[in-house]
Amino acid sequence: MAGWTVRNGRRNRRTSAWAMRTTAAAACAGLALTACGSTKDTGGSTSAGGDGNGKVGVILPLLTSPFWQSYNDYVPKMAKSEGVDALKTVNSNSDPSQQITDINTQLNQGVEGLVVAPLDSAAIEAGLDQAERKGVPVVAVDVAPDKGKVAMVVRADNVAYGEKACQYLGKQIPSGKVVQIMGDLASVNGRDRSEAFRACVKKNFPKLKVLEIPAKWESDAAASKLDTLLNANPDIKGIYMQAGGVYLAPTLQTLKSKGMLKTAGQAGHITIVSNDGIPQEYDAIRKGQIDATVSQPADLYAKYGMYYIKAAMQGKTFQPGPTDHGSTIVKLPSGILEDQLPAPLVTKDNVDDPGLWGNTVK
Repeated sequence: MAGWTVRNGRRNRRTSAWAMRTTAAAACAGLALTACGSTKDTGGSTSAGGDGNGKVGVILPLLTSPFWQSYNDYVPKMAKSEGVDALKTVNSNSDPSQQITDINTQLNQGVEGLVVAPLDSAAIEAGLDQAERKGVPVVAVDVAPDKGKVAMVVRADNVAYGEKACQYLGKQIPSGKVVQIMGDLASVNGRDRSEAFRACVKKNFPKLKVLEIPAKWESDAAASKLDTLLNANPDIKGIYMQAGGVYLAPTLQTLKSKGMLKTAGQAGHITIVSNDGIPQEYDAIRKGQIDATVSQPADLYAKYGMYYIKAAMQGKTFQPGPTDHGSTIVKLPSGILEDQLPAPLVTKDNVDDPGLWGNTVK
């Protein structure tokens, strides 16, 4: 499960372990940005690789979130810098069934690699199986599939997202009610963030009571359910939004409509932690409307999505361990490898850091 064993139907010649190591080393040396060293090729059961110059399809989950809009903008830039011939991105428009159709369409167009951000961790298996049958490697971005073969998952540690949000709120609020506005639990991201936040609060901050809103990454659902919850619980002291790209605007608007949007330092201020690291969240931190966010690296998702798909098309595989770009490759319970990219907590103390991708886009 660590790597692809078949390049495509036209290139299925097995190489010896010695030849594979030689080919991998040459391919590594030829990459503009390598992850050799601790991310070196395993040299195991890959078939002979190509030059990595085939067409690559890039499938987005949605474009209604500023986060995914930013990722979409980064894709052509990173494809160029990594020497990847990426086709125009395809938007699955929040529809898991449409995403499978989009994968099949790209495969029928003859792509030799796919970079996909799965909407549903289970449903994506059908698309991955289609790609495997055609010998086309896939890199998953942002969401790890429950099953199916991918060359690499490019993702930050979503368990850490929930834990960081919990630790921040717990240190600011000694006791009381906090709300967790959750993502779609059909996605491993929604499950990881929700379970981690819940478990961290239970273990470390027993005086906090967690109220939960299942919002499925939908802004309208978040707004209406938060409104109802606040009617019954006007004494809320904290909110954890699992996706600022879809939850920031409706949350602030709901609080404002109820006269509950107080800036940091004011009496009655509700401490808010978010996820994404979009410019709108940074502006809200500067205004004191929210207190922190975890910066999900849209730029690095695009960069290493392109890096790993090119490597997969060349027949390379990787092994668990620290990388040379500040992350760690881990093996998931499914056997899939995941490059867990860094995702820093952003507060008023570091919100103006020019190194944060959210400060580099409009």
